[in-house]
Amino acid sequence: MLGDMPKKRVAIFGSTGSIGTQALEVIKANKELFEVEILTAHTNDELLIAQSLEFLPNAVVVVDEGKYEKVKSALSSTAIKVFAGELALEETASFDTYDVMIAGIVGFAGLKPTLKAVEKGKIIALANKETLVVAGDIVMQKALENKAPIIPVDSEHSAIFQCLVGESRNPIERIILTASGGPFLGKKPNFLVNVKRDHALQHPNWSMGAKISIDSATLMNKGLEMIEAKWLFNLNPSQIEVVIHPQSVIHSIVQFEDGSMKAQMGYPDMKLPIQYAIGFPNRLKNDFPRFDFKKYPSMNFEEPDYKTFRNLGLAIEALKAGGNMACVLNAANEIAVWAFLKNRIGFLDITAVVEKTIEAVSFIKHPTLQDYFDSDAEARNFAASLIKL
Repeated sequence: MLGDMPKKRVAIFGSTGSIGTQALEVIKANKELFEVEILTAHTNDELLIAQSLEFLPNAVVVVDEGKYEKVKSALSSTAIKVFAGELALEETASFDTYDVMIAGIVGFAGLKPTLKAVEKGKIIALANKETLVVAGDIVMQKALENKAPIIPVDSEHSAIFQCLVGESRNPIERIILTASGGPFLGKKPNFLVNVKRDHALQHPNWSMGAKISIDSATLMNKGLEMIEAKWLFNLNPSQIEVVIHPQSVIHSIVQFEDGSMKAQMGYPDMKLPIQYAIGFPNRLKNDFPRFDFKKYPSMNFEEPDYKTFRNLGLAIEALKAGGNMACVLNAANEIAVWAFLKNRIGFLDITAVVEKTIEAVSFIKHPTLQDYFDSDAEARNFAASLIKL
C-alpha cells in the first residue's frame, strides 16, 4: 500500500516559479506521501517566506543575497535553516536529507545544482530543459555513473517517458513532439513585427512562467525540447519530429519499428506530469479534471511554419551540429528573451540576436564542462553587445 511507504522527501529548486508553485499544490494534496525538505527562490522573498511557513522545510535558499536578512528574520521562530547565494544552491543540492529534486529553476542557472544532485544519485524530476540543452552529454553520463534516475516533467517528455514504460525491448523508430503553436499560430512577420510583451505572454493553453511563454511564442521552446529529447531518450536527430497540435490534448507520440504509435493524452495541466514524476513508478489518485472527448469533436495537426518561426530551425541546426552549439543558442536566447521582456528589443529581434550569436561564437565539437561554461559566458556577452545592454 502506498500509505505504508516512507514519505519521499522533496527538494524544490525554483519553488516560487510556475513549476514550483504547482509542485507544492501536488504535495499539499498528498501529504501522506511527500514532505518538503528544501525550497529555493531567486528573488521572490515574500512567496518563499509564505511557502516556508506553510510547509516547514529543513532548509531554504534565496539566491539574491540582499534578501537574506529579511527571509532569516521572517523564519526566525522556526527551525528552518536559511542560506543565500548561488553557491548555497549547489551546497544544498548536495545534502543527503532529500530523495527527489524537482529541478524547476529556469534557464542555465539550473545546471550546477542539478549536476550536484545527479552526482549524489538523487531522483531528478527535471523541469529545467536547459540543463540537457546546454550539457546533455555530461549530465546523462553522470546520471548513468551515479544511478540517478532522470524523470522528465515537461509535458511532452513526460508523455514520451510514459509511452515507453514497458517498451524497453522495442526500439523507437521516431518520436513526435506536439506543439500548440503558441499565441501567434498562423501569423506572418508583418504581424509579428508589432508584437508587444503582454500579447506574447498570453499562451492559449498552458499557464507558464514568462520566459517559457515567450519561448513558446517564438517556437524556440519546441526546438529546445527536441535537443532535450535527444539526450533523454538516446535518439538521433532524424528520429525527432515536431507537429503543431493547437488543442494540446495529445502531449506527444512514440512510433515503434512495427509502425504502431502510442500517445499520451489529457487536458493541458502541468500538475499531472509533476505528480507522475515525483510519484513514479506509481500513478497517484487525484481530483484533476477528466478529459471529455465530446468537448473535442476534432483535433488538428499541421507542419510548423519554419520560415516565419526561424528559432525552431536554428534549434534544429544546433541539434544536428552537436558540440557547444546548443549551449550558445540557449545563452543567446536567454539574453534576447530577457531584453524583449524588458521592452528593449522587438519580438523578431529575438531570432536575429540568436542567429548572429551562433555565427560569432567559436564552435567546439567535443566540449568539456568548463567549455560549456565558457561558451555560455561568451555567448551572453556577445548577445548583450548586440542589444547594447
